[in-house]
Amino acid sequence: MRIVITGATGNVGTAVVRRLAAEHDLVGVVRRPPEPPSGEDGLDTVHWITADLASDTSVPVLREAFAGADAIVHLVWAFQPSHRPEQLEQTGPGGTDRVLTAVRAAGVRHLVHMSSVGAYSPRTSDVPVTEDHPTGGIPGSPYSLHKAAAERLLDTFERTRTDHVVTRLRPGIVGQRGAGSALLRYGLPALAPARLVRLLPLLPVDRGLEIPLVHADDVAEAIARVLEVRAPGAFNLAAAPVITVEHLAAALGARHVHVPLGVVRATVAASWHARVQPLDPGWIDLAGNVPLMDCSRAEQELGWVPATDAVTTLRQVVEGMGDRAHLATPALRPRTLLDSARRFLGDGPVSRRDRP
Repeated sequence: MRIVITGATGNVGTAVVRRLAAEHDLVGVVRRPPEPPSGEDGLDTVHWITADLASDTSVPVLREAFAGADAIVHLVWAFQPSHRPEQLEQTGPGGTDRVLTAVRAAGVRHLVHMSSVGAYSPRTSDVPVTEDHPTGGIPGSPYSLHKAAAERLLDTFERTRTDHVVTRLRPGIVGQRGAGSALLRYGLPALAPARLVRLLPLLPVDRGLEIPLVHADDVAEAIARVLEVRAPGAFNLAAAPVITVEHLAAALGARHVHVPLGVVRATVAASWHARVQPLDPGWIDLAGNVPLMDCSRAEQELGWVPATDAVTTLRQVVEGMGDRAHLATPALRPRTLLDSARRFLGDGPVSRRDRP
């Protein structure tokens, strides 16, 4: 099959390329292609096309890229600059709208959209939710509300284009070792060394925190399976067990200290507004309200079972952060103090930067 992947150089995208490169003709639509093309993980087999999905100028590029494709895998999303929510909206829901416009024009029959557990409305109990749980997003979280807005765009598309197959994947937090540097870049102050991850003495978070997690390679496997059978509808994706504060403390080698969620949020909000760190307080709202997920549909209809459990994925991510692990793409480039200082002084903090 000829498969076009938007965001093929990111956390999920690199895993999708690894999984599909040997079997399919891949086209990667990205803002920054790998330079020079790397033989790592199949990246050298991809035909790269440059487009910025935050801009309307990407639409004709997308139409040309999508022409003759069997399927589109839409992964593009932005997490920074958190102090410019209008830019995040242009890349997230805006980019999704541009992809849908190009899909209509090119007549591609199958669209796989990377949604998220963050698209769901707040949890109301500890019972895992199925795919029919409302996708209204979590108030206070721009990421969550933007994911929910993209779901509404898909709803409209499906009502008007009944001849198309739309697949919505809703994973928990997606991790892999090779994304360690990128995760640090977006979550740690620019001038803080990576080794701080291993030196954290205390973990001050709410004891009730529970986070669904899944490995990027397992998400890529789910994508491969929905492409093979052209499966419509939504699929929850998460590995067992649900990550708790005990798992987080063990992975970080820290001692957990209970701090109520409201206090954590206020602290994160104050430090974010002061430009001390780049993580916006909406991520605390998301972490405290995200529902647990029932993934039985993916298992029953796709035969999908995660190969990596959530605790192992968490350990790999934390080790990757401490080791500044990276992959051969601009999005997942290595984080160094020298580069962080240079970009901080030249372009400002990542939370305000035009191009993180």
